[in-house]
Amino acid sequence: MAGLSVANLERRLARRPSALGLSALILAKLFQAALFGILILSAIIFTRLIWQDDWALARYDALVLFALTTQIVFLWRGFETWEEAKVIVIFHVTGTLMEIFKLAQGSWDYPDQGILEIGGVPLFSGFMYASVGSFIARSIRIFHIQFAPYPAFWMTYLLALAIYVNFYTHHYTYDIRWILFAATLILFWRTRIWFYPARTPLAIRLPMGAVLSAFFLWIAENIGTFTRTWTYETQGDTGFVDFSKFGSWYLLLFVAFVTVTLVVRDTMHPRPIQPRAREF
Repeated sequence: MAGLSVANLERRLARRPSALGLSALILAKLFQAALFGILILSAIIFTRLIWQDDWALARYDALVLFALTTQIVFLWRGFETWEEAKVIVIFHVTGTLMEIFKLAQGSWDYPDQGILEIGGVPLFSGFMYASVGSFIARSIRIFHIQFAPYPAFWMTYLLALAIYVNFYTHHYTYDIRWILFAATLILFWRTRIWFYPARTPLAIRLPMGAVLSAFFLWIAENIGTFTRTWTYETQGDTGFVDFSKFGSWYLLLFVAFVTVTLVVRDTMHPRPIQPRAREF
């Protein structure tokens, strides 16, 4: 259904170009790219509204089964490619490992109980991280994205490793996130995300794209806490997740993005793409 809607929008835009039509097409394709994450968040909200404590199946376990079934259906129906699935598995594993560590450090908590968990971490949480990798990989395919000019791969791998390691080490040593923020700008400021919602290319600087994505992930975090799927001690009187999590997601997005490049390296180009696109 979503594919038909996008196809119809593309045909209409080809016949009658307009800014409104282009905006609608971009939103429709973004919805397609984020569908996995949207479904997981919808399940979190829905189960919070209906679930009863005395039901035989725990809510967390139901979310695991829903996420796993959704992933299988995506692959079966061709909504996701096997190459994209590789990215999801990698990010699922790295995300779950970080969840286990962070939970042990008291960074956040899961107030309910379930059977399908490791180290107190319900396994559906790994799918939340995987949905980020899924969004990036699916966006690259749906929008025919190219990244240029792209820095040396070894530099990006080193940055991603430093970010990931800092999520662990800052509990024991100095938190270098401000250095890492600066490093993302130094390394990627020239890099544009060249995307093709229609025939005319558009472009946005990669760090700006990460900022926008991190904001929406921060909103998703609030959905998770408002439904008491997970909780933070630092939320304060407003009930909103501390805005420092916005910065954490910004950095984690670079880990996810570099992970995606392991399987889609042909979309990265060392030189700028011509002609110049309209830039946001």
